[in-house]
Amino acid sequence: MNLYLRYFDNETLVTNVDDAIDFLRSIPEIGMNDELEADVRNYAASDVFYPKRYKVRPRIYFIVIKTEAATMLDFKQKKALRSNVERTPQRDAVAPTLAKLAIERPGWYEGTIDFKRVVLVPGTGKHEYRDTHFVANCKANSGMDCYNRIIEYLRDRVDNRSQFPSAKGKNFKFRYLGYWK
Repeated sequence: MNLYLRYFDNETLVTNVDDAIDFLRSIPEIGMNDELEADVRNYAASDVFYPKRYKVRPRIYFIVIKTEAATMLDFKQKKALRSNVERTPQRDAVAPTLAKLAIERPGWYEGTIDFKRVVLVPGTGKHEYRDTHFVANCKANSGMDCYNRIIEYLRDRVDNRSQFPSAKGKNFKFRYLGYWK
């Protein structure tokens, strides 16, 4: 894995982190110190592939990008894009959850939703938001249909200022219970 570093017109493509540190030390404005060196080394050793930018002073940064490119020309022509690299487990864990919402599977679902409910405080006569946990069993065709049915039910029964989470977020969960007969 190579590193591309750029600070204004100064740029380089290096094959190891020591060369990257030497490049950064050659630019006096950056003010290379032990903390910055350790952070650059940690970034190079990690399996994170997004570009990293470091603040030099207000609105002035230098960037470090991991790349598969062997030469600066390959990097500039974007010949070493990371399309064939395996996906990280964090990304793969998110996709199935979102995909499960749309799967058509008629039957009974148990839907759990955590939302902000507006309630009246009797002592003051004012309203406040309260975290509310709601669980319901319903007939639905998919996880998204289960979410829509629960939200429709709640909208008729709670204050219209209550705040409901997205179906894609962590505050909605569903479980398929079985086919209806």
